[in-house]
Amino acid sequence: MKKLIYIVFLFCLMGNAKTITVGRLYAVKTIKQAVALANDGDIIIVTQGVYKERNIIINKKIKFLGKNFPVLDGQNKTEVLSVTADSVVIKGFKIINSGHAALDDPCGIKVYDRNFVVIENNILDNNFFGIYLQNCKNTVVKNNTIKAYGKQEQLIGNGIHCWKSDNLQIIGNKISGHRDGIYFEFVTQSVIWRNIANNNIRYGLHFMFSNDDSYFTNVFKGNGAGVAVMFTKNVKMFNNYFEENWGDSAYGLLLKEISDSYIFNNRFARNTSGIYMEGTSRIKVEKNTFEANGWGMKIQASCMENEIVNNNFLGNTFDISTNGSLVLNTFNSNYWDKYEGYDLDKNGIGDVPYHPLSLFGVLTENNPSAMILFRSFMITLLDKSEKVLPSITPDNFIDNKPLMKKLPL
Repeated sequence: MKKLIYIVFLFCLMGNAKTITVGRLYAVKTIKQAVALANDGDIIIVTQGVYKERNIIINKKIKFLGKNFPVLDGQNKTEVLSVTADSVVIKGFKIINSGHAALDDPCGIKVYDRNFVVIENNILDNNFFGIYLQNCKNTVVKNNTIKAYGKQEQLIGNGIHCWKSDNLQIIGNKISGHRDGIYFEFVTQSVIWRNIANNNIRYGLHFMFSNDDSYFTNVFKGNGAGVAVMFTKNVKMFNNYFEENWGDSAYGLLLKEISDSYIFNNRFARNTSGIYMEGTSRIKVEKNTFEANGWGMKIQASCMENEIVNNNFLGNTFDISTNGSLVLNTFNSNYWDKYEGYDLDKNGIGDVPYHPLSLFGVLTENNPSAMILFRSFMITLLDKSEKVLPSITPDNFIDNKPLMKKLPL
């Protein structure tokens, strides 16, 4: 009933709406003047030009539209656009040069405790934070290009920063040069879809305490440490690309203290570690491709009841690594390109179980400097011997049904 009343109210506003055009050829010369003249439901159209009005506050339920990408310039001193009303639409602007300050986090666009806001088809360039949603619901951030030039993570904010929010849609954005491309903290029931986060200083995507969210068909490439999902449950991660996240502590995907989640049909290619798992439980990792990583997966001893099934492991230096001897996770029906078994009954499943954990992998986990011996004849001999008569690697770290052919993922 409340939703019906709200819709009727919006139609009433639209019926009385007026359009205010801003530009040097029009009666209204400044955006702040247009906002002051506007009422709820009105449309403000800003024509092409550069507008140096410092902090512009949108405090009415209006459509705020740019024509040919007018530039809103914060002159490196203030937040550029602040939204303090529900149901605001911001579309078609180039928003540049917010202030830079660690205490008040100035942004290109910041939405304060509001709902039903749409931020679409904007260009944000050289802002401390790009788009910041604070305590928002039912808000859409779509098809924006968000670029910064940060060199150190302490001196730059996040591209899309979402805090204590619900039912967000983060769709089709391109984010680079920030601390984290997309950051979620205490965000629930939200979707991250078709975004490209590349060349960010820390993570392409960073989850903290954000339950019941999904991210689909995103590209996370060339970031400092890939993607981190921490202290979270019920997350769905489907059809994403995690690529070229290299570094001493870099991962395609870092999972820390998460549970009851599903990782399906993703591609992990050319990362230091495809997936690093610590303190995770009841995670299903299914139909993913791990290719040309340093480590396909690092599964720490604190992980339990995780299922790794129907994945492809191709050309990784180490397919699997762990730091413990107790194995509480299961591997079933994966394709391992290092598998040297046979299939006499021609059912597509190897007749000999596969031990994906190599002796050298165990040694380097405890003594990283041992990597200097990688590809030496002695290490190859030790690995072959360990596969025949396991003595150091855990007996139950095993795939009983290794596939003979790569899965067509």
